[in-house]
Amino acid sequence: MSQTAITEHTFSSGRHKTFYRAAGPVDGPLIIFTHGWPEQSLSWRHQLPFFASMGFRAVAPDMRGYGNSSVYANHSDYCQQEIVTDMLELLESLKAQKAIWVGHDWGAPVAWNMASHHPEKCIGVANLCVPYATLEQGLDFFVSLVDRDVYPVDEFPAGQWEYMRFYEENFADATRPMDANPRNMLQAMFRKGSAEGMGEPSGTAMIRKQGGWFGGLDEAPLVPRDDDVISEVELGIFAEALGRNGFFGPNSWYMNHKANSAYHQQLGGNDNLIVPALFLAARFDYTCESITSRLTEPMREKCKNLTEAIIDSGHWMAQEKPQAVNRELARWIFNQNLVEQAR
Repeated sequence: MSQTAITEHTFSSGRHKTFYRAAGPVDGPLIIFTHGWPEQSLSWRHQLPFFASMGFRAVAPDMRGYGNSSVYANHSDYCQQEIVTDMLELLESLKAQKAIWVGHDWGAPVAWNMASHHPEKCIGVANLCVPYATLEQGLDFFVSLVDRDVYPVDEFPAGQWEYMRFYEENFADATRPMDANPRNMLQAMFRKGSAEGMGEPSGTAMIRKQGGWFGGLDEAPLVPRDDDVISEVELGIFAEALGRNGFFGPNSWYMNHKANSAYHQQLGGNDNLIVPALFLAARFDYTCESITSRLTEPMREKCKNLTEAIIDSGHWMAQEKPQAVNRELARWIFNQNLVEQAR
């Protein structure tokens, strides 16, 4: 079997079961990829073999509530502190002291939290779309950074994060149409980016107004699959897992803003990041708009060794523009001399 082939593994600590995909030599320097909503380890299918070919041990877990990892029945089971503990246990199971952590979407605060709460476990941290010290500090803080030129407060009190408020206020109504047809939901969500809509309110800002993701429909409408983001086979793997597990777990990540803020506050104001950090902004991601808005301000203040780059993609950057993402990650790793530090 080629060292760049992706293999499947399961680790159980007794506390939690983590399924993960991996590629590369077992004794190679470790790079761990954490996915976001509503994805799974397969989201990093373009990154694992690439970094394996560079000699890394590249690992991507299914986060809790997803795929073949443990699923829980309470919202509180999906707070960041629990998820970070999952990653600490995974790291120990891989017989490694530290890793390069790479995250996207809700996987970004996981990677950022590894760097802030456990810097001794972190060689470097890279994240896609969600800047440091934003989502970790809870929704109220997130909302304070909204661009009010695009989202007037009287019309969009929570800006582009109106959908997060909808989860808090109407969790069952938010989740029901997703569970009704996971394939349609994913097919509607996984779309490439476009310059159309630049400077306009994101669709996520409309969800409270419309009474749900699809204006109160019982399930997501059927739209053509975007082959530039996901293949039919890959879509089937995502849909099967979400059909089996349901959206309760993935959506519960949005129900822990107060707990996540309290976890961040445990740092006691000592939340500057000293480890090398990379942030990749998506030019056409109008929800996590990180190019013209204030969303990156806390990160730029608190990251003391920060590299930034912009990818011409939508939100699903690692799947839509994998070559560009891989190039920027590799350039940063070598410019920061992280390979030797990872050995």
